[in-house]
Amino acid sequence: MGKPLIIVESPAKTKTLKNLLGGKYELEASYGHVRDLPKKEFGVDLEHDFHPTYVPLTDRKNHIKRLKDATKKADEVYIATDPDREGEAIAWHLQEALNLKDPKRIEFNEITESAVKRALEHPRVIDMDRVNAQQARRVVDRIVGYKLSPLLWKKLGNKQLSAGRVQSVAVRLIVEREREIRAFAAEEYWSITAKLTPEDKVQPFEADLRSKGEKKLEITNQEQADGILGELQGAKYIVKSIKRNQRKRSPAPPFITSTMQQEASRKIGFGAKMTMQTAQKLYEGIELGGAGSVGLITYMRTDSTRIADEAKTAAEQLIRSRFGADYVGSGRKAKAGKRVQDAHEAVRPTDPHRTPDAVKSFLSPQQFKLYDLIWKRFIASQMADSLSDVTTVDISANDYIFRATGSVPTFAGFTAVYTEGKDTMEVEDDENPPLPLLNENDPLRLLDLHPDQHFTQPPPRYTEATLVKALEQNGIGRPSTYATILSVVVDRGYTTLEKKVFSPTPLGEVVSDYLVETFPDTFDIQFTAKMEDDLDQIAEEGRDWVAVVSGFYGPLEVRLSGASNGEQKDIVSDKICPNCGKPMVVKSSKRGAFLGCSGYPECKTIISLDRPADKETDKMCPNCGKPMVIKTGRRGEFLACTGYPECKTAMSVDGKIMPEDKPTDKVCPNCGKPMVIKTGRNGEFLACTGYPKCKTALPLVTSDIPCPTCGEGRMVEKKSKKGKTFWSCSRYPACKTATWDKPTGEKCPTCGDAMVLSNTKTHGERVKCQSKTCNFVQSDEPDKVAV
Repeated sequence: MGKPLIIVESPAKTKTLKNLLGGKYELEASYGHVRDLPKKEFGVDLEHDFHPTYVPLTDRKNHIKRLKDATKKADEVYIATDPDREGEAIAWHLQEALNLKDPKRIEFNEITESAVKRALEHPRVIDMDRVNAQQARRVVDRIVGYKLSPLLWKKLGNKQLSAGRVQSVAVRLIVEREREIRAFAAEEYWSITAKLTPEDKVQPFEADLRSKGEKKLEITNQEQADGILGELQGAKYIVKSIKRNQRKRSPAPPFITSTMQQEASRKIGFGAKMTMQTAQKLYEGIELGGAGSVGLITYMRTDSTRIADEAKTAAEQLIRSRFGADYVGSGRKAKAGKRVQDAHEAVRPTDPHRTPDAVKSFLSPQQFKLYDLIWKRFIASQMADSLSDVTTVDISANDYIFRATGSVPTFAGFTAVYTEGKDTMEVEDDENPPLPLLNENDPLRLLDLHPDQHFTQPPPRYTEATLVKALEQNGIGRPSTYATILSVVVDRGYTTLEKKVFSPTPLGEVVSDYLVETFPDTFDIQFTAKMEDDLDQIAEEGRDWVAVVSGFYGPLEVRLSGASNGEQKDIVSDKICPNCGKPMVVKSSKRGAFLGCSGYPECKTIISLDRPADKETDKMCPNCGKPMVIKTGRRGEFLACTGYPECKTAMSVDGKIMPEDKPTDKVCPNCGKPMVIKTGRNGEFLACTGYPKCKTALPLVTSDIPCPTCGEGRMVEKKSKKGKTFWSCSRYPACKTATWDKPTGEKCPTCGDAMVLSNTKTHGERVKCQSKTCNFVQSDEPDKVAV
């Protein structure tokens, strides 16, 4: 027999493992999953314990054959797929597809020599509890996708739509946040800030008005603010009290999947998908010159902050040598949350001594940025707390109390390497600049006293960072699914992601409303989290996976029956008809779903569901003073007044007033109504005023040059889809004459074809015959003819 065979998922891993193990083992890659439920069939037997039918993936059949041949030559087979449930399921599918009797399952959290050798020394059998947890998830997701999606197709007339157990809950979060924003009523409030300095020197600092006597102030309008300013006229500002204390700040723990995605979004602008793709390459191995292929980080799909003892020791050595013994942390222990599987370690560098600068020349810019982030986060997590002296000063002025807070860093600690990013602009007490040296009863000189008007702000829309955080906090999905969830909700057209912010599309809102109303349990946030807990119990406690799926499917089946057989009611959206004020309802046609006015047929207003939702702006309508929003029309984005239809002001996004329709004396050849000149992306054109019933549009004749082919039309200037100018007959499509060169209206003296003005790099601008078989070119000199 031959050498032992190790099967991994990725070919990149084989290179790294060969570098570590030499020629002692044969290495092959499965290229991920080799079997799955069939694509075009349900594949789940609902009558017999939800038995799944697995088939070889079409693009993996050659891989399966290659792996079978390799296993026949091997005296032992090790399956080293990823150390999570998905990896365990892949290992089982490999065992089944390759007809392996007793494969040895090994797993390692990092691709290093010590970790791999340790795994080879302690093989185990495939963990069927983990496999069953993954099977249960796959079956439940297949049930939701195959049973609910057809209802969406039927209701909304669009077979591109899909329902997903987790993705639909993510859309629900985004939709509900958007509605919070819309319903938010801003409240006015004021602040008053004093700019002060000690009387004997100029060291300005600011203090905010807090209270009058013992009563905390809430200033809600300008009249109140002006009254307080009046009472502070001529007031003496005196230091009333000073409190000093030490502020200790601890470092953030090393990365788990969700925090890595959040921080990569905040600090280096990576989306969740890019973060995971880049991390995968760092985990599987990077060519480091003479060192060969080396795995730089531990496994990146994890919800545990646990750190191996040898990694802690290595980090301590590095911190001690670089910063000194005072900077070494005190051995913090990772805290496991309620839903943490803790199957393996946090995301960290495999060797802390391999600094980002040391490997920078071998990494792509994206790889370097992420590795630098992971390395710094891990090193900082093992460092000592930072210390600051925080001073809080209360200042009296008549009966009013102002407060100033300042801080002085006394020990950098972990901040010498890294500080965690934030999703808000809030400033902590220990982040304020230092105050001048003050003592109680010191008089202060007022430099300025100014009021500021504020308005309470609605909750912010989700970013990739905050949505991942919300999914994690609500127990929705697992580390391996976050990036996919974020991609799917955009790819399906349910949300948009612009300027790193998620907004629901009208389609997303309608789909979410329908699913939540029809299947309230299935798409309930707490119910979805409970399903994750149930899956954990299958993997960790051996709970019966069939019972879990049955408990999920029972209530769903009842709802499905009611939705399929019950009376089809209109889905009422939260949109209001802009013309009559009645609610808009979802309608469907051959072209798909749309919003139609519930006042039909009296009101025939319709709104496309495919069109992106309006975007708020800070611009005001120059005609009526109402807010402007960005809408998307046939010609792209434009600014429109929210006072429509009373105010029909529309502007380009850069603020230019959009041209109004110009009346003409021309009549529509189809319906007899007047034609007007409109402006489109390709310039001006004639349009019927009977639109949208009559959609006649004609080119605006911009020349008197007759068409050289038909003689009836006129040659008009147009633009192609790519923006290139060309000339064509105004009678198109009856006459399809077109040319890139501008016609002159003259005939060629040689062949009688049309003359055109040509401009090329070789010959420059010249008048020539447009015929490809005639070489006539008009000379600049009138007594000469060039041919």
